[in-house]
Amino acid sequence: MDRPLVILLVEDNEDHAMLVTLALEEVNMGYGLHWVKNGEEAMDYLYQKDMFAKTEDNPRPDLILLDLRLPLMDGHEVLKAVKESCDLKTIPVVILTSSENQGDISRAYSNYANSYLVKPMSSDLLVKMVESLGDYWLKWNRHPV
Repeated sequence: MDRPLVILLVEDNEDHAMLVTLALEEVNMGYGLHWVKNGEEAMDYLYQKDMFAKTEDNPRPDLILLDLRLPLMDGHEVLKAVKESCDLKTIPVVILTSSENQGDISRAYSNYANSYLVKPMSSDLLVKMVESLGDYWLKWNRHPV
């Protein structure tokens, strides 16, 4: 791949977004991280619309980290839209949420989530989880060209 890997973080909680960002920086794999705060922004980013219209500034992500509880368009809706799109469906989507609800888990996998992770209560554990996640998806996993 000629460009650094790109992660799209879809997270409305600023504290969680900062912890994820810091943890990914620890992995230091030379990726680009783009953070959006709601489902509508995520879809605009993915389709490079409105404020995300410049392709070089907002490249296609290689991985989406998606919270479920989002304003405007929830994570389930975003996941379904991504996995139903011929242009987007090959992008791995990892659900990163606080919901342990079995209905949410089943629904996410029914809509082809690639992984479902529950955010731990401890910020230290969240950092460890995200570091492992970054290692797996950015270092070991192979992405389609």
